[in-house]
Amino acid sequence: MNGPWTTPADVAAKVRRRWDDGSLLRAHADGTDFAPIDVAVRGPRPSEIGDDLRAVRDWIARLASGSRAGTRYDVEWIGIGGRSIGRNRVPARAVVSSFAQACALLEVEADARRFDGILTAFSEQPAMRAWAVANPLRAIALAEDSEPLVAAFTWLDSSRGSGRYLREISAPGVDTKFAERNRWVLAAMLGVSSTAPGFVAGLGLRAKPEYVRLRADSAIGLLESLSELAVRTEELARLPITPERALVVENEITYLSVPVPVGGLVLWGKGFDVDRIGRLPWLADVDVDYWGDLDTHGFAILDRVRSWLPQTRSVLMDRPTLLEHRERWGVDDRPSTADLTHLTDAERDLYRDLVEDRLGDRIRLEQERIDWSWASERLT
Repeated sequence: MNGPWTTPADVAAKVRRRWDDGSLLRAHADGTDFAPIDVAVRGPRPSEIGDDLRAVRDWIARLASGSRAGTRYDVEWIGIGGRSIGRNRVPARAVVSSFAQACALLEVEADARRFDGILTAFSEQPAMRAWAVANPLRAIALAEDSEPLVAAFTWLDSSRGSGRYLREISAPGVDTKFAERNRWVLAAMLGVSSTAPGFVAGLGLRAKPEYVRLRADSAIGLLESLSELAVRTEELARLPITPERALVVENEITYLSVPVPVGGLVLWGKGFDVDRIGRLPWLADVDVDYWGDLDTHGFAILDRVRSWLPQTRSVLMDRPTLLEHRERWGVDDRPSTADLTHLTDAERDLYRDLVEDRLGDRIRLEQERIDWSWASERLT
């Protein structure tokens, strides 16, 4: 016998594709007429029927039984055969002609009912219903949370531009953790970014304050009996201070260890949070040094600092420092390959060497692994 012959599973597989891509549910939600799904049946050729009549009959029985008396699909028949074996009726096509048949065939009736429930729950919020229709399978997964999602959406939408904290959400059955856990879907429905800061900013809510930690020379008049401050970024930006120098350090323990420049200050850059420092207006005309990790990301952060403060110099981010500490190299698990436009020629050459593994495989020298005596001499 030649095969394979079409089985009920083959019919279901073709229908499954339209379920998985959402087109079945979208058409159902839109109320459009069901487009029949026609599956051509592969079966025995007339010359094969007489070879094993029992196998042919079993195949016909399985395909007919799989239709469950037409509740899953309808079978269209044709007659084949001739003088040697007589005329026989065999399946020619399997046709799924309704949404109910498709759901029964795929055994997804419960999911279809959940989707209908979602559409009902979202019916008074057009943006929510539109999202559910566009993303039906994702909507089904949220069925149990449909009511609190509506409550959260309604509160957030009505609170646009209010300047309130997300913590103030008072929708029925909703707390801050629910809103944060479902931020990805609420953001899509509300038309804002799904990132934590973008979500808050897009809705005009109040963001969690950003802080800058710093240590300053007493001559600046910022710290009197305090050795360190953590200040809200926007408030720090308004202070009338004029430091002579600033040293920005990426690693926290190194930030705490380095000496404070005379007439200046040390700021904790905290990786890519360094933008907070770059936005401080009183640093625009100050000599700024930046000390970060000697790896691709360290240079990417340096590049970002210079986009704010072009006068920034790098310290201990040079080839001699890297080669002197060869035995302390680590591995950069996810190196950057970004095109950095604010590096000096020497920095750019070293960055390219790191990106292209010219000195070793994905090497990095973390700031805290640099010998302290070596660092102290060069910082001075």
